[in-house]
Amino acid sequence: MTTLQDCQALDAQDPLRPLRDLFTLPPGMIYLDGNSLGAAPRAAAERAATVVQQEWSQGLITSWNAAGWVDLPQRLGNQFAPWIGAGADEVVFTDTTSINLFKVLTAAARLAREDAPQRKKLISERSNFPTDLYIAQSVCAEYGLELVLLEPEEIAAALTPEVAICMLTHVNYRTGAMHDMAAVTAAAHAQGILCVWDLCHSAGAVPVDLKGANADYAVGCSYKYLNGGPGAPAFVWVHPRHADRFWQPLSGWFGHSAPFAFTPGYEPAAGIRRYLCGTQPIVSLSLLQCGLDTYEAARPLGGMAALRTKSLTLTDLFIRLVEERCAGHGLGLATPRDHAARGSQVCLTRDEGAYAIVQALIARGVVGDYRAGSGAAPAAGKGDGGTAHKDILRFGFTPLYIGFEDVWNAVEQLRQVLESGEWRRPEFNQINAVT
Repeated sequence: MTTLQDCQALDAQDPLRPLRDLFTLPPGMIYLDGNSLGAAPRAAAERAATVVQQEWSQGLITSWNAAGWVDLPQRLGNQFAPWIGAGADEVVFTDTTSINLFKVLTAAARLAREDAPQRKKLISERSNFPTDLYIAQSVCAEYGLELVLLEPEEIAAALTPEVAICMLTHVNYRTGAMHDMAAVTAAAHAQGILCVWDLCHSAGAVPVDLKGANADYAVGCSYKYLNGGPGAPAFVWVHPRHADRFWQPLSGWFGHSAPFAFTPGYEPAAGIRRYLCGTQPIVSLSLLQCGLDTYEAARPLGGMAALRTKSLTLTDLFIRLVEERCAGHGLGLATPRDHAARGSQVCLTRDEGAYAIVQALIARGVVGDYRAGSGAAPAAGKGDGGTAHKDILRFGFTPLYIGFEDVWNAVEQLRQVLESGEWRRPEFNQINAVT
């Protein structure tokens, strides 16, 4: 049996432990929801004050040049690009994930229409994050494509010459199951299919190599594992072979080749800059800089390899402790046990009371979240099966600031909530707007 002392020993040996000091977390809170909203970097408050009190209040319009506001989307993109296997000048931070997905799906649809007009299908995973499916519905309606939704185990057989685009989220938001990006992309390309990847639950959490996988397009958010703040701008990447072939559909002035020439006709900028649209959210981008800087601090401590090793050790420990200490309370596992198929979260299932259990944990200072049952069938060989229709207790493990003693204490609180039955109290069963 794993003991508290075992977990404390792991913390003492953890080379990444100093990174926790880069974040502001409430005393006594165990924050296991960084897969929904990352913690605030300590530097963010001072950076916000500098932007507001100096760059904006004093510099005013001159800060577009003097403070480097004008090229902030590209500078941040270049800073982050190596963490997702992208090259220089291939990534920009701008707009939201949904908007960026609309841009790249439209570009992919235009590309497919020109190169292979006979292809009429866009395939995706049935349990993909809903906004991805909503955006795909819109693009399909515009370009005469059929949206085909599949279970994960059906995707390989569905990669046929009738398909124009395969759109997948690298790590599933409900289960934490991770696709093999390189294998899926290679199989799709063998059939002439373009691949669009959503990296919201993998960027900064698991190794990603877009160029190595030969992906076509990718988008992702920055307010989860990248700790950019609520609503922080998302990122967009386009493989250089596609970047200059088409305009993206939101042809705003920041994506123009010469925005301050003020010409009436649109001429897209070269490369990834054409995926910008309107005036950029400078305060949000500036705070995002603080989140990206925490990754730079991790680089000399082992970088993504060290983060991934710790993530897997944390999630292994959580699964083991739940099974040792919470047995007999009806908890199932939706997350794959296989390291190669797991993101940086653990998702538990329960037939009754999942939402209330999460609320009772939050009241005790252990913050996770809840996702309602989708009705999607479990992926073959992933998790323990039987997750269809079941509600999810979801726990994210950000290795930048979560420690091993945190895991022990979180499971202990879960055990007490289950054994006491306190989750049945009325206040924990009142459904909030955000779950």
